[in-house]
This record gives sequence, C-alpha cells and structure tokens, in this order.
Amino acid sequence: MQNGARTNASGRLLGFVRVLVGGQVFDLPVQGIPFDKDGDRGAGGFFVHQGQLGILVDETKTAPEMQAQIEEGTVEAVRHLSKKFLN
Repeated sequence: MQNGARTNASGRLLGFVRVLVGGQVFDLPVQGIPFDKDGDRGAGGFFVHQGQLGILVDETKTAPEMQAQIEEGTVEAVRHLSKKFLN
C-alpha cells in the first residue's frame, strides 16, 4: 500500500482498488461491513478518516450490488484526490 492507505479494523477486508491521480498511486482498501438498517452506520462509499482512505460496501448485498458500490466509491475517491492533488 502507498500513501497511507490502511484498513479499518471494524471492516472485513475484501481487496484493494488502485487509483492513479496526478502521477500518484493510491491503493484503497475495500472493506465490507453490514450496514445498519436503522441508519446507525453510514451509507458507505469512499471515506477519509484520520488520514486513512478507503471504500466501504454493504457486505449483505449481492456481488453485483457490492461491485456497483465499489465503482461509485472509486469515482468519489478520484474526485476527492483530484481536488486535493491537482488544484
């Protein structure tokens, strides 16, 4: 992993997404967590928390639904990193 990407101990590591922005490589951990139906947990997607970057997906969803969440999180990550490093 590069650029400080670490996993969050509360999620199950599903893999990594590699993002290239402005010549810098970011390996973002993808973590599965069961989302609370009552809204206690966030909706998932790309996150930045205490310098850690990653993508959360609802592990109770089907594989195609989780893939869609990963794709949406990746788009969010590229947007965030582009603003941070290309502006």
